[in-house]
Amino acid sequence: MARASRPYQIFAKPFGAVCNLRCEYCYYLHKKSLYPDSSHRMPDDLLEGYIRQHIETCPDPIVLFSWHGGEPTLLGLDYFQKIVRLERKHSLGRRIVNGIQTNGTLLDEEWCRFLAAEGFGVGISLDGPEHLHDSYRLRKGGEPTHRQAMRGYELLKKHGVPFDVLCVVHALNVQKPIEVYRFFKQIKASYIGFLPLVEALPDEGGSVSPRTAPSELFGDFLCTIFDEWAEQDIGRIRVQIFEEAAATALGQDHSLCIFKKTCGDVPVLEHNGDFFSCDHFVNRAHCLGNIRETPLADLLDDPRQIAFGRAKWDTLPRYCRECEVLSLCSGGCPKDRILRAPDGEKGLNYLCAGYKRFFTHCRPFLAQLSGLRSGESLETQRTSRPATPFRTDPKIGRNDPCPCGSGRKYKKCCMGKG
Repeated sequence: MARASRPYQIFAKPFGAVCNLRCEYCYYLHKKSLYPDSSHRMPDDLLEGYIRQHIETCPDPIVLFSWHGGEPTLLGLDYFQKIVRLERKHSLGRRIVNGIQTNGTLLDEEWCRFLAAEGFGVGISLDGPEHLHDSYRLRKGGEPTHRQAMRGYELLKKHGVPFDVLCVVHALNVQKPIEVYRFFKQIKASYIGFLPLVEALPDEGGSVSPRTAPSELFGDFLCTIFDEWAEQDIGRIRVQIFEEAAATALGQDHSLCIFKKTCGDVPVLEHNGDFFSCDHFVNRAHCLGNIRETPLADLLDDPRQIAFGRAKWDTLPRYCRECEVLSLCSGGCPKDRILRAPDGEKGLNYLCAGYKRFFTHCRPFLAQLSGLRSGESLETQRTSRPATPFRTDPKIGRNDPCPCGSGRKYKKCCMGKG
């Protein structure tokens, strides 16, 4: 089988949209209606076919599998043990890495021993302290979930499973940036992704739900956390959006799809083999085929998928093209482009004001990182530029944490880049 022409990451959903929770803001639960007569469980032959095709198609030296939902742990541990066996069977001698996104409520000792032994990376959803998390992350009967999620979190720590925290930023926790961030510091989270909630209403007038985080408040949320992070936590805590901003200063490409110039390299594979352009575009208009009938490599390189990715940049309004922080946001996720620009042109991202606020706020920090890349010393940086929250010693040791916040040693990260 031919390999794909470019790197990709597939969100595989072996149990579709099935979940044990009913989070009020979940955008995926209603996708079950696409398959009204389905058991929503990926059958064994399709699972093996997908794993084989994914390994054969992947152009990267390391093959990454990303298991999503719904809630994938509902399939049971034996299902994931089968996944690992099939990966080994079809590995072709290549290194395989698995990631799984979970709400954490079903994790137990046996699950975490397995995840640790097989080298899984885990993304666990936590929206901050209990009263904020339980505002929207509820069970089917409206019961809270924070304590069960934290039990899973502590088990991951106990067993040494590498994990990231995914925090949905909604209308309530967006007002409490310090409380949210210090909660994550208190529980010793080392990597945090902040995902702003944008729920567009069907009136097509740019209206959003009351749960949506107001754009300006989201910008303030990020700025407030950034200031404390830069003062106290560089090298100890990694924050995804801060790393994305730092990447541009270091001459690196964005890794997060919403900030890339083009998108379309994070498609979805549903439980029956249907291939969709993106996790936020799982609808019949963006279903390009099924891997039972069309090879995965052909779907990844389908002209419709390429066009979907390019449309992100091609449809940017002029207001965005002339923005001084365009290289940092690239217009954001197309699903959130529900506003009109000041000149009336369609396609402005709902989060524009917040992104602009944050990326403008952190630009002095990024200028310091850019200086490091060009070989300028921090001492020169400090005497030639206004003071910023960037906290480090004037001379960075080779084995010190890199000031970009990557979590790697300086010698293995930004030292010598130019």
